[in-house]
Amino acid sequence: MGQQIPLDESVRADDPRRDHERNDGTHEVLPDLAFQRLAIVNVAFVGASGAADRDWVLVDAGLFGTAALIRSAAARRFGQGRRPAAIVLTHGHFDHVGALETLAEEWDVPIFAHPLEHPYLTGEAAYPAPDPTVGGGLMALAAPLYPRGPIDVRARLAPLPENGDIPPLPGWRWIATPGHSAGHVSLWREADATLIAGDAFVTTRQESIYAAATQAPELHGPPMYYTPDWEAAAASVRRLAAMEPETVLCGHGRPMRGAGMRNALHLLAENFEQIAVPEHGRYVGAPSRPADGSAYVR
Repeated sequence: MGQQIPLDESVRADDPRRDHERNDGTHEVLPDLAFQRLAIVNVAFVGASGAADRDWVLVDAGLFGTAALIRSAAARRFGQGRRPAAIVLTHGHFDHVGALETLAEEWDVPIFAHPLEHPYLTGEAAYPAPDPTVGGGLMALAAPLYPRGPIDVRARLAPLPENGDIPPLPGWRWIATPGHSAGHVSLWREADATLIAGDAFVTTRQESIYAAATQAPELHGPPMYYTPDWEAAAASVRRLAAMEPETVLCGHGRPMRGAGMRNALHLLAENFEQIAVPEHGRYVGAPSRPADGSAYVR
């Protein structure tokens, strides 16, 4: 359990040569989708290079202390002073909201998140304790040191609409993919089968600091040390696999595309309990869920 599905370089959806030519600090996946790797996590820029002020969106906000890096990449990709229309969160874990408050204030933008994530974003609740007993490497072992929140950005926070729309992103919809967190969402564009998966599944072994650094192409379930509901996580991966994505960008690891990626995703979905779920751990067989209140712990 807690294994990976190895893949070869042919599934990569980014092109290092093109990134070098553009030299804007991002890695381009599609003409209107790029990402920036910030140590252990990715943030996404949705919008074509050179997009006008308020004509692009930031998805997730990286680690604490990375606001300047995100701001600089955005200025180089879109132009100095060109702000996003909004920041959209896949979820509120510390490595996805580190620069959130700073950038939202500087850019004067709303923050969209699923309502079940709001308690972690309004100062009301802390995430369930991470689980260092799942194994896999130093990142998992150090999990008790990671911040659990809460942060408080309630003044700018807005719920994602119940109908699945993402107001600042026409053509995209949000998909409920709980498990890694109660209100985790993935973003989906049906027109070209593009998926921003957040941490519903990842393309590097996030439990290992070595693997997270080298990022050999692999497919994994969500980071084991911070997933409190494995049953929901399995259902989420199966939901995403059934959508047959062509291009996938995750919160951790390299973007992937094509048949090889889809085959691996189906393999993960069909064998999730054997591949993704750790052999032991705090939440294996004892999930933390909103329904019983255990997902919202101070």
